[in-house]
Amino acid sequence: MASENTPTATKAYLLLSFATMCWGANTVFGKLAVGEMSPMFLVSCRWLGSLMLMLVFANSHVRRDWGVLSTKLVYAFCLGMMGFTGFNVLFYTAAYETTALNIGIIQGSIPVFVLIGTFLLYQTRVAPLQFVGVLATITGVITVASRGDFLQLASLAFNHGDLLVVMACSLYGAYTVGLRKRPASVSALGLFTVLAGAAFIVSLPFSILEYTYGRFYWPTTFGWIIVGLITFFPSFLAQIFFIQGVEKIGPNRAGVFINLVPVFGAAFAVIILGESFEYFHAAALTLVLGGIWLSEHGKRE
Repeated sequence: MASENTPTATKAYLLLSFATMCWGANTVFGKLAVGEMSPMFLVSCRWLGSLMLMLVFANSHVRRDWGVLSTKLVYAFCLGMMGFTGFNVLFYTAAYETTALNIGIIQGSIPVFVLIGTFLLYQTRVAPLQFVGVLATITGVITVASRGDFLQLASLAFNHGDLLVVMACSLYGAYTVGLRKRPASVSALGLFTVLAGAAFIVSLPFSILEYTYGRFYWPTTFGWIIVGLITFFPSFLAQIFFIQGVEKIGPNRAGVFINLVPVFGAAFAVIILGESFEYFHAAALTLVLGGIWLSEHGKRE
């Protein structure tokens, strides 16, 4: 168990932190991609790129694991559909219909969906201190999203876009819980290759619909650069590291780390986009890291 193996837990924390850092960078990549390429085509390109990378670098893993993977294709297809394509399609669509403040707050619900999922499916008991930790991290997310002005929350309207974000978060929560059932003998690289393939296949109808309704536009040169960055960091490295982190410490504990995404996103916004670092960023960072610490020390194995 990870609690009895400090090196294993430490490695998991590093893997999960780097994964969430990549996803935080994706916030900046997404902003830079606006006007450079159409969103659904971006989803298809990122998973096609990831699949191509995996076929190059993980070919031996896929061949070795194929005997098991071939019997789990429905399982892998469902994970790729929920955690990769489904989440991204809903998330990008919601961005056109709701505010960034709403999206930032609602994304903090992912660990809650993970906790609910593990409780319903596996009867996993959750210690009171873990709930406190989740609440602390969610508060940190709200602090970032509201820029420290909690009075803004009173004016929020729960519209169609908000519902899409909730659906996206529930899909990613289900994906995280689903990783618990990954075949023990299958490597993370082999599994991710199949997941990326499933995500690409499922994304194609969305790109076709985007083209059919006249909303498609070809990427600019800068758009292709963004595709490369998104493919390699958020879609390739981050997903592999997250899979390995969940394997080492379980979905309940790994899910809390997702709350680091808006914190990293804020940091990269300062460094790359030149936005100023405010007091609420520091407060949010303290809350999120404190929440992770509380969840780790309040866990029940």
